[in-house]
Amino acid sequence: MTKKTLKVGLVQQSVADNDKATNWNKSAEQVAKLAAEGCECILLQELHSTLYFCQEEDTNAFDLAEPIPGPATDFFGELAEKHNIVLVTSLFEKRGSGLYHNTAVVFDRSREIAGKYRKMHIPDDPGFYEKFYFTPGDMGFTPIQTSVGKLGVLVCWDQWYPEAARLMAMAGADLLFYPTAIGWDMTDTEEERSRQHGAWHTIQRAHAVANSVPVIVANRTGFEASPIDGDPGIQFWGQSFIAGPQGEVLAHASADKEETLSVELDMERTEKVKRIWPYFRDRRIDAYEDLTKRWRD
Repeated sequence: MTKKTLKVGLVQQSVADNDKATNWNKSAEQVAKLAAEGCECILLQELHSTLYFCQEEDTNAFDLAEPIPGPATDFFGELAEKHNIVLVTSLFEKRGSGLYHNTAVVFDRSREIAGKYRKMHIPDDPGFYEKFYFTPGDMGFTPIQTSVGKLGVLVCWDQWYPEAARLMAMAGADLLFYPTAIGWDMTDTEEERSRQHGAWHTIQRAHAVANSVPVIVANRTGFEASPIDGDPGIQFWGQSFIAGPQGEVLAHASADKEETLSVELDMERTEKVKRIWPYFRDRRIDAYEDLTKRWRD
């Protein structure tokens, strides 16, 4: 990373329907705003083209997927070129007949794809039936090289796994990005909602601390009704944020509003933090072999 400072931004938005063109243009307006503010690198939330279709298992939802490259990459590549920015997007990829991924695609000031990452950890919970739709990624944890540095791009459920963040950092990631779609079950109590959000916020700030890198998290907001009768739907909790290399929160969005965040990161300070807190120097790699096991029986 050679830049002394880097202005980053993110877009937090709601989604009302599966009209991709409408949703893309909505994102594009906010990207243009952030670019006008001087942001060189901008993150969009998980699966921003459509509603969060994983609330049920429905084979018709596979029609929402598209190839990469395809119409979405054409649109967002043009956007990255127009505004001369690095843009991190999140798409439902149709890799082949019957084979689909939850895929982040990065553009570097160009219509050309700079790199992509296929979501590795796939959840399967009530209202989040992602294993029905997504094959786990097969590209590993490899940062994407761009003009603003190496981007460690991970996706939503990946955010709970320190191993994923660590491997990205070990490969030289200058920043970690998490496009996300997480919300509350409407039957949860206020106390449980608070605990869940607190855990989500803490774990990602901890990735910043443990790896001495900034973390940028874009989550969707708004209520999305469930297509299943009697199911209460999901209230996405927004609260996107940007944290510095010691986990300090530099910007934080609301729970229920569409908005953007932008921060000018001091990348020289990030380097200084790594020197003061030399976690990578002191790691006992000779004693970690059991981390590749499912469980220590």
